[in-house]
Amino acid sequence: MEIIKIAVDAMGGDHAPAIVIEGVVDYIRENQHDDGYKIMLVGKEKEINRELRKYKNFRLDRLEIIDALEEISMKEHFLTYWRKREKTSIKKAIDLVKNNKAKAMVSAGNTGAVMALAKTVLGSIKNIDRPALAIMLPTLKGTSLLVDVGANTNSKPHNLVQFALMGKVYLENIYSIKNPRIGLMNIGEEEVKGNELTKITHNLLKNLDINFIGNIEGRDVYLGEADLIVTDGFTGNVALKVSEGLADVMLSMLRREIMSNIFSKIGFFFLKRSLKRIKNKLDYAEYGGALLLGVNGIVIIGHGSSNAKAIKNAVYLSYKFISQKVLQKISQEIEKSKISLAELKHV
Repeated sequence: MEIIKIAVDAMGGDHAPAIVIEGVVDYIRENQHDDGYKIMLVGKEKEINRELRKYKNFRLDRLEIIDALEEISMKEHFLTYWRKREKTSIKKAIDLVKNNKAKAMVSAGNTGAVMALAKTVLGSIKNIDRPALAIMLPTLKGTSLLVDVGANTNSKPHNLVQFALMGKVYLENIYSIKNPRIGLMNIGEEEVKGNELTKITHNLLKNLDINFIGNIEGRDVYLGEADLIVTDGFTGNVALKVSEGLADVMLSMLRREIMSNIFSKIGFFFLKRSLKRIKNKLDYAEYGGALLLGVNGIVIIGHGSSNAKAIKNAVYLSYKFISQKVLQKISQEIEKSKISLAELKHV
């Protein structure tokens, strides 16, 4: 039986390595009877072992430690980390994927560093010239996939077309959504609305053999009218950060109102379960992290403030990508579309 190995950056995140180790141990505890995987913790060996000594009753044989002398801080500048990159936990974890010693890597560390090193070390899938970050969002009808949320600040129409095709494969294989509805984020529903990027992209998408439903306005993102929403990384990242901030503010306001008087507290007692379900739907930890679509390897990037639950779910997500052979299927979809990079680059 082939053992699936997943590399986890133990030093990545605001609360690493403690939270990362906790999330990995939780994953192992939930999969105690599975001998088909191994998690490779990459980071400072002494710190990792110190954290592991806090835990009992989990299968230590499911772990392997890869020592890395350096780490990349969350706000570290490109020029600083690039000089020491070879000794960092992020670079070593990506190298494991490159050398086929691991099938995927997970990091809640410096997003820019993970993306830059993944692009450089792993390269891109054939006919994909720019990777994109894809993340699931909660909606009134379930969830929707938003691509790109920050990998590219300046995209061209052919990049957005590729994002759409990669996202389609993601949803079909990970979430079993057949022929997903694909929308283009824009400032209006009409085809003539938007800038040159969205107008040209709209024309390209409507001529593909996909379920393209047209433009989606920002206010409609969470209504669930589209399974996949395509946008450039700048717009996508702003939309994501606004959403995260709004969710936090709404929950804080709700908590404040509940505690304001005795009647609200009584009402909370009856609504407690419903409110907990809403909180869980809005919790980024439920979705694990964002997939860096388009690189020649599976790379999951978690939120910098990821808790143990988010790390655990990121490992689950990477395992699903491996088992569903999503990389190979993305390559096949791009090839099947018969859209060559050369034909699209002029638009």
